[in-house]
Amino acid sequence: MIVWLNGAFGTGKSTAARELMDLIPGSLLYDPEPVGDGLRTILPRKRLDEVADIRDLPAWRRLTVETGAAVLAEAPGVLIVPMTLLRQDYRDEIFGGFASRRIPVRHVLLHTEETILRQRIASREDVPGDPGASASVRARCLAQIPPYRAALPWLTEDAHLVDATGLTPRDTAERVAEALRAGAGACEIVQTPRPAAETLAAGVLLFDDRDRVLLVDPTYKPGWEFPGGVVETGEAPARAGVREVAEEIGIELDRTPRLLVVDWEPPAPPSYGGLRLLFDGGRVAEADTRRLVLPASELRGWRFVTEEEAGALLPPERFRRLRWALRARERATVLNLEDGVPVG
Repeated sequence: MIVWLNGAFGTGKSTAARELMDLIPGSLLYDPEPVGDGLRTILPRKRLDEVADIRDLPAWRRLTVETGAAVLAEAPGVLIVPMTLLRQDYRDEIFGGFASRRIPVRHVLLHTEETILRQRIASREDVPGDPGASASVRARCLAQIPPYRAALPWLTEDAHLVDATGLTPRDTAERVAEALRAGAGACEIVQTPRPAAETLAAGVLLFDDRDRVLLVDPTYKPGWEFPGGVVETGEAPARAGVREVAEEIGIELDRTPRLLVVDWEPPAPPSYGGLRLLFDGGRVAEADTRRLVLPASELRGWRFVTEEEAGALLPPERFRRLRWALRARERATVLNLEDGVPVG
């Protein structure tokens, strides 16, 4: 199990985590910060300069999950992770990665009243003997307060909140341990295990009366998506798309959707790639959209969007697939794609 201690920089996550280890026998402390240090050493400066924070690197998020899973494989038990995570899509990606490996996550937010937090940051001396370096750390911590404040609405809804204002690290750890024993902070993200080979997936495009396409926002991976999923063994692809639409958004299609594109997605480690099919599910009546229901553990939201709006929401490879699917729909044909490019 993962116990993820979230909170603002300077709220005392690391000290509370060390105290929590005493209260959870056999637990281990896993700080992903060295993952970032390693990437800073390995990656070219040009790539590092492209991101404002090491967490913005997909490699950091992927390696954070891979390292945590590897540690638990060597020493099963509880892994305590004191790490600030303020972007919900990054939380979804990381916690979804653990979920795909059948590793449960408990999300705990250590909150400190801002006035006290600023006082704590002002008194920090992270690099003894180097006032300049310590001042730089304090400045970074202070700069993260506004993003933390902005993230509080989703954090307080997603995580179990422990108000650490005025508490010692030991008191904070005891509050966390008590909450964990009561089952608090359980992450609801559900994700199927990561594929171990190429997969066949079927997506379904649904449209409103303005020909806008329906997209859904998964909780377990970055970027928006079309309703759909992996075709099960022995299942017809079109039928899989119909099943996924019913399971994901509660809409029962009364006809077999028409195939629009077949796209071969090349392997890009850690993904194995495979065939991706997009079908035309037709128009959705306004009355049906009012009854649309999302599984909270898998999907966070939905919306109808224009092609231009989809470009800002979909990852590049999915947007290329959508563009050609829309062209195929206009021409009443089927297009064969390789990595989003028509062939043949």
